[in-house]
Amino acid sequence: MYIASEWKDYEVIDTGGGEKLERWGDILLRRPDPQIIWPLAKETPQWREVHGHYHRSSAGGGQWEMKKSIPDNWSISYGKLKFHLRPTNFKHTGLFPEQAANWSWMMDKIASAGRPIQVLNLFAYTGGATVAAASAGASVVHVDAAKGMVQWAKENVQLSGLTERPVRFITDDVFKFVQREQRRGSKYDAIIMDPPSYGRGPGGEMWKLESSLYPFLESCMQIMSDSPLFMLINSYTTGISPTVLRNMLSMTMGKRYGGKLTSGEIGLPITASGMNLPCGILGRWEA
Repeated sequence: MYIASEWKDYEVIDTGGGEKLERWGDILLRRPDPQIIWPLAKETPQWREVHGHYHRSSAGGGQWEMKKSIPDNWSISYGKLKFHLRPTNFKHTGLFPEQAANWSWMMDKIASAGRPIQVLNLFAYTGGATVAAASAGASVVHVDAAKGMVQWAKENVQLSGLTERPVRFITDDVFKFVQREQRRGSKYDAIIMDPPSYGRGPGGEMWKLESSLYPFLESCMQIMSDSPLFMLINSYTTGISPTVLRNMLSMTMGKRYGGKLTSGEIGLPITASGMNLPCGILGRWEA
């Protein structure tokens, strides 16, 4: 498991009973987590003194119960990287802190490459990986279909003092964008992607990760440079093994370029128990 253990502004304080108690800077939040199927050892006062508690609805979705006033948005840092946060109506805060394990890895790869690196960040959300890659010296193209998420990513780049870095923000369907880049002859040294479990394409096409990811990987292969640095796939799709991502990368990037393949779970340390909380999976190809 790849553990994001270097955080100072974020912490999983405790877990149990289907929920996690988290510290985001000075803000305490209590949120559900489907991986937490063990009981809570003891409900300490912190569990009851949170700023916000997200309650799932039996009908789907859910809502926040705000117990203390908090700012409309606030920020936390991971080293030099800074991120705006705010509770969303789908329980998230705009940041997946476990991804810091990937940020550190890609920053090291980019900084030590000894050459200009062009990064494509697909399904790029609020730009955690975009901020990390830009801070390490890469040129980045950030693509997400949600206009609000792209604006949030712009705020994070600005907050991190990276407005002078070459970052292009594209609000577009990821699949259409990759196809256009093929026609343009564009090339990238690194591709990052966090594809959804389900979705719909621009023409109403159904995206299902199990059947759509491999063809999409093949499409992305057409825009890799002759000397690629890395490809990173993140997934939060239930039931998919890290080995599946590794096998797909082996059949695409590994077959064409050789290199090194790794895969595994990604997670966060739990302060109270000393255990680790699994949060998703990753597959990495690197030169």
